[in-house]
Amino acid sequence: MTSPKDLESLQRELASLAKRQADLEDVVLEVMERREAAQERVRELTDRLAAIQAKADDATARRDAAYAEIDAEAATVTKERELTVADIPEALVTLYDRIRAKEGGVGAARLYQRRCEGCRLELNITELNEVRAAAADAVVRCENCGRILVRTPDSGL
Repeated sequence: MTSPKDLESLQRELASLAKRQADLEDVVLEVMERREAAQERVRELTDRLAAIQAKADDATARRDAAYAEIDAEAATVTKERELTVADIPEALVTLYDRIRAKEGGVGAARLYQRRCEGCRLELNITELNEVRAAAADAVVRCENCGRILVRTPDSGL
């Protein structure tokens, strides 16, 4: 036999356990909802990552194609330069290469309307007269930047 006091105590314990069970079920539901939200966020981020990776792969492929195109063009230009250099006196090629190294890759510049296109400065009248007086096959240099001036019909002479 069980005393009424024990029964009352058991009923309180059952009520307490029922409340505890309900609280734990609420916690489990909240955790499950948060888990679902986190899984959805993971799916979103995974999709975004895949899209970004696809863009990066595309950019890398375009970059590689551009490098290949540049390399092919450089090879063509190098061959053309070798053929052209063969017809130019060695002293002039040496001078050009020295100026090109010193002036950031540009050793000769067009004289266009009395302006050196290498340094973008206009030649003064004295310099222009010296260029006019020089022989057609003479090497003429810009007084400002030192580049070899390439004379053309539109040089303004």
